Amino acid sequence: MDADTEAVGGPAGAAQLTVSVDRTADRRVLRLVGELDHDSAGPFREALDTAVAEPPPLVVVDCSGLSFCDSTGLNLLLRARLAALSNGGEVVLAGPTPMVQRMLEITGAGEIFGVFGTAAEAGPGRGGGP
Repeated sequence: MDADTEAVGGPAGAAQLTVSVDRTADRRVLRLVGELDHDSAGPFREALDTAVAEPPPLVVVDCSGLSFCDSTGLNLLLRARLAALSNGGEVVLAGPTPMVQRMLEITGAGEIFGVFGTAAEAGPGRGGGP
């Protein structure tokens, strides 16, 4: 892993989010562990913006460690997807927990992201399904 950052989230620092970034020749994998909300989103926002701006064009967001994700996280993902597409890249999701999967279903976002069971299965243009 290249980088690890932690952000304290929630009231009085009750929840944390850890963002780990793996860089390889063909992809960036961002692994999220903890709760992604307004208070903890900073490090994820920074890692996501950096990953989308740099080659390679595939960014995989591994959601298997997320215990919570609110609209802040969803908005960051949607914004990153648009930025990646404008640069010829792609943002895909891997390992969504049941809570994340439900959020994707309710909002319809699962229809626009490639969603994969694991980060290893993720690839550009493969579509996928959890």
